[in-house]
Amino acid sequence: MRRDTRRGIALAATAVLAAGTVAVPPAQARERAPEEELTTTTRLADRRSVVVGDRFYAMSTADGLYPASGWHVTGEMGGFWTPPLKLLDGVWFGVDGAWLGKQTRAESHTAGYGYTRTRYAASGGVRVERTDVVPDGLRAGLIGLTFRADEKRTVRLDVDAHSELMTAYPWGGTTPNQSAHNLPDTGAYEDGALVFRERGRPQVPNASEHDFAALVAADRRPASHRLGSGHRGPQEPPVVCPATGTTPDRCDDSEFGKGTGGRLTYDVRVPAGRDVTVWVAIAGSDRGDGEARAALRSALRDPAGLLARKKAARRAVAANTVVDLPGDRLLQRSVEWSKQNLADSAQEARDLRVRVTREGRQYPAPKGGVPVARWLGAGWPDYPWLFGTDGEYTAFASVAAGQFTDIKAHLRALRDTSEIANDRSGKVVHEVISDGSVYFGADDDAGNTDETAKFPSAVALVWRWTGDRRFLDDLYDFSVRNMRYVTGKLDEDGDGWPEGLGNVERTGMGVEKLDNTVYTIRGLRDLADMARAKNDTATARWADERAARMEKAFDRTWWKGGDTRQYADSVDDPDDPADDNTRLFQRHWIGVTPMDAQLVRPGQVTRPLAEDERAHTALAKREEPCYTGDNGLYHTGTGPTSAEGGNKGPSCDSAVSAVQSERVVYSLGNGIMAVAEGNYGRLAQQRRYTAANARIQLDPNLWEMPGAMPEIAASPDFSPANIDRKLTDRSMVLQAWGAYGTLWPVVRQQLGVDPDMGRARLEVVPQIPPGQSRVSGRSIRLGSGSVDVTAESRGGTLRTVVNAARLDGVALRLGHVLPSGAEVASVTLDGRPVAPTVRRTARGDEVVVDAGARRGTSTLVITLR
Repeated sequence: MRRDTRRGIALAATAVLAAGTVAVPPAQARERAPEEELTTTTRLADRRSVVVGDRFYAMSTADGLYPASGWHVTGEMGGFWTPPLKLLDGVWFGVDGAWLGKQTRAESHTAGYGYTRTRYAASGGVRVERTDVVPDGLRAGLIGLTFRADEKRTVRLDVDAHSELMTAYPWGGTTPNQSAHNLPDTGAYEDGALVFRERGRPQVPNASEHDFAALVAADRRPASHRLGSGHRGPQEPPVVCPATGTTPDRCDDSEFGKGTGGRLTYDVRVPAGRDVTVWVAIAGSDRGDGEARAALRSALRDPAGLLARKKAARRAVAANTVVDLPGDRLLQRSVEWSKQNLADSAQEARDLRVRVTREGRQYPAPKGGVPVARWLGAGWPDYPWLFGTDGEYTAFASVAAGQFTDIKAHLRALRDTSEIANDRSGKVVHEVISDGSVYFGADDDAGNTDETAKFPSAVALVWRWTGDRRFLDDLYDFSVRNMRYVTGKLDEDGDGWPEGLGNVERTGMGVEKLDNTVYTIRGLRDLADMARAKNDTATARWADERAARMEKAFDRTWWKGGDTRQYADSVDDPDDPADDNTRLFQRHWIGVTPMDAQLVRPGQVTRPLAEDERAHTALAKREEPCYTGDNGLYHTGTGPTSAEGGNKGPSCDSAVSAVQSERVVYSLGNGIMAVAEGNYGRLAQQRRYTAANARIQLDPNLWEMPGAMPEIAASPDFSPANIDRKLTDRSMVLQAWGAYGTLWPVVRQQLGVDPDMGRARLEVVPQIPPGQSRVSGRSIRLGSGSVDVTAESRGGTLRTVVNAARLDGVALRLGHVLPSGAEVASVTLDGRPVAPTVRRTARGDEVVVDAGARRGTSTLVITLR
């Protein structure tokens, strides 16, 4: 799914809960307080743990140790980072000579809203609890060690730190690579702190002179200190991962590393029966030690206060989009934690130098700079930077969660870097590392076409939910050029279908991809909608007419038909010059995109691209075992194939594919399938996929870090699962895009919230999943206000209650999706009979009523015959 992850990932299914086996509490149950902590006690040494602030993050294992992790630079993606710079491999703590996590066993690890906590077994009469937190806005992280003893005593605390001042790019396999770019670190002790520096200029063309600094200190003076090349606590002497070739099962450093170490020793007086906390701060900068020292002072001035403020900020995140799903508490909990996952994903860096690396093959001089970039990091630890595709899917979750600021910033950062890298062509870059290096997505690269086409849709989405006219004005010109580029530069044969790479980066596909086509159509429709708001009638007419022509020809070109009952993955075989858009069928997940993409057409009800009958047929087929396993939708389904190895699973059709199946479940694929099911009112089927993403985030049998939705679920061709793999060969422990599959189905589809705040309009048309009687949500942010929604279905009566007291001057239309075959006996609005409109939509028949621009609570009651 991602440009630089084609590393032969494959994993076998593990024992999981059967799809759909979700405990359902009584329907009378009401909203419960959020679960602000999740704790695990098993396999702590094998679980990764990440704690994130917008300018700093750290990754360890759940026992508080720092084995070598990640693969972009083998073994170097964990530890402590302040983008775009790595600071340390790790920090280790010894208590009276026993290292925490090694000689003193970790008993439990807790993920909280904005922090983590590790409890250790009692040792020598002392018990230690560790709290990790990263304050936002600060290039520093904090670790608090809380000591408790039954008897008064003085504890010796050793703090080991091993530096690795290293930029996020180059990587291990690029030209140049990190071996050439990384310089040796130096260590010193100054004013109670360990001070690590890397200064100089790598012997690499176009590299710059730099001054990197990392500092480690506590909130008290040390009794002594030591310096040396080691100091990795219990991971000394280190097992070193080679730069290439087979890595050991577990490493402590890599051949890329050129760090050094030091130790600070403290005498901690612990009164009998009272807690004492020692706070240790790690701070750094890529702009010299002055900024690093300032960050260190800020972190240590009031560590407990910074922790309290972080918790308060995350409770504020939790206070938006508070849903109550009595019939699906698992999904409700997933919504709660998905909001935190999104907040965890915010990143910011300064002074990005935009250079086009051609997939790591070159290291030219920068083309320009971006003073400040803020974005939603795609995944940890190997993808914490800026992506087009990821952010455009994550945008749907972000607006549903009310997290407007970061997704606006993400889209602006994409625009800013794309304009420099691609000379204002309109093409959106694919991947930008936190130093500004563009790995893929320059004008001369083959793709990704889809993210250029998706960009206007993301802008339109954010504008509809926020009503932010300045945001629309700022990104409108770039959005126009996006679609002019796709239609003018990427359709060489003039058949209307764009060429280039899309989401599926696999061999054997045709020149023109299904997802590129689908998102181009949607992008044109969304551009036209924005153009009408801008009174740009020429652009609106052009985009609508172009989309209409594509829509008219879509089914006859792309429907594969036969017993596949699917759309083709691509057309135009590159190996056949005479190919006339012959359909190529390979069973990739992108076959769901015609059901995923909603089209806004003037004067029509918003609906997905695929026609209803074919959509229901295609979705039903995707639910069969050839496409869906225990944990959700496969990347590439099984069936007859001419590829090496033959068919590796059940067959659901007789078509012979030229590629091998890939039974790997991505959280994004589950999200797209869940949204597609909901677009057609298939909420019973949707639950299979929302539950799949919720389980890999919340089911202790499945997740690696509690509450964190991963990139890939345990699945037949992803074996072993992440927790059983080498730490240098895992997919992401936290991935932002999966939240698309939980937040959007609940807020947009089940609660039916459909804003057009740029035009001061709001529709709320809920649909309650079968077998349930009530769904509700409060504090759903829209524009500068919010809305509360409750939908009920009881005894032949449908009720929709909307509280718009915090919205001003917004025209409200409310309604309800009718159960299949239901007939309406009467409709009242606030107790008075009204004449409703019944409209046919992809979700089913909707009864809607105009309530006007009223404030306060509106109640629609539909009585069925």
